[in-house]
Amino acid sequence: MNKSETNDYATLAMQISNLKHGGNVYAKAKKLNLLPSDIIDASASLVPFDPPQILIDSLNSEIKNLGFRYYPDRNLSDLKEVIGKFHGINPENILPGNGASELITWAGYEASKFGISCIPSPSFVDYERSLNCWNSDFIHCELPKKWNNIFPQSFPIYPKGEVIWITNPHNPTGQLWEKSSLEEIVKKYKLVICDEAFLSITPNGEKESLIPLTQKYDNLLVLRSLTKIFNIPGLRLGYVIGSSKKLKIWKINRDPWPLNSFAIKAAIDLLSNKKFYERWTRQIYSWINIERQRVYEKLSKIENLKVHHSATNFFLIESKTSLLPNIKYLENKGILLRECTSFRFLNENWARISLQSRENNNLLCKEIQNSFKK
Repeated sequence: MNKSETNDYATLAMQISNLKHGGNVYAKAKKLNLLPSDIIDASASLVPFDPPQILIDSLNSEIKNLGFRYYPDRNLSDLKEVIGKFHGINPENILPGNGASELITWAGYEASKFGISCIPSPSFVDYERSLNCWNSDFIHCELPKKWNNIFPQSFPIYPKGEVIWITNPHNPTGQLWEKSSLEEIVKKYKLVICDEAFLSITPNGEKESLIPLTQKYDNLLVLRSLTKIFNIPGLRLGYVIGSSKKLKIWKINRDPWPLNSFAIKAAIDLLSNKKFYERWTRQIYSWINIERQRVYEKLSKIENLKVHHSATNFFLIESKTSLLPNIKYLENKGILLRECTSFRFLNENWARISLQSRENNNLLCKEIQNSFKK
């Protein structure tokens, strides 16, 4: 193996080690000889409620009517109409996808046309993965590690590069960015990609959505996901809103059938019933507002542990020493946290926690406290 090949393998190994995600329930359950349902997964930021009955009925209907025996509509016309009506957007400016991850890959394709991408970091690792897919250059722009509990907040990054990737609310910090400050950013870049995967579950979050601005700026792409709000990561449901000209090119280049019939039917039914959607989100906002404060107060009592403020259902904790032993202790108890060594500008002294049900939050806090006593 020559020196060039050695360097290539080293780079690949580093990339693989950094592309970590939460939500590895099946692997952890197998390792611990537990059922997946026995795991408290605070590493993935999903709502802890059972899927709504409207979703179960939708999937059962697709089975009963044998809709899966036919190829799905390649144009996804009905789904685009429903999403368009939901947001008040022209369906031609919408492209549904196989979860936000598929669309992030194509956002990387778009970004590669314009030059260097700025990734405000720490950030979701899929942005870097996506840009690597297209051999696109990027830089990491460090975000401040201190912020207060007054949300929304002004976006703190000044223009660098030609493209910027924004997450609102930000993953992993949980900061909610102010719409007006983001619009100023949109004016200064050739392309702005705003990932709003967690915005629909964030109390008062929709006020800061950039979706209305897509009608004003052709250089803006907004990504949305149904995964978090309905706790359905297995269905893979997302969509992007932006320039119809850009999205038509994506459609030509990507897989011809990105969504299966079950996902299409589920998304149509979930977004068609506005009253149901409003009830569901009110339940989520109430849960976050109550449990976020409870968990913050409980964990703040632990000596040498800082709990960072968040606008949404996940937050960072920071210790003066490595949290890896604590995370390992919790894993052996069937509780998963998101360790942060793969996040740029964070290290093993940081961890991300996602809110659970009241009962599981109590157990979570108790075992975190115990992990510092061992």
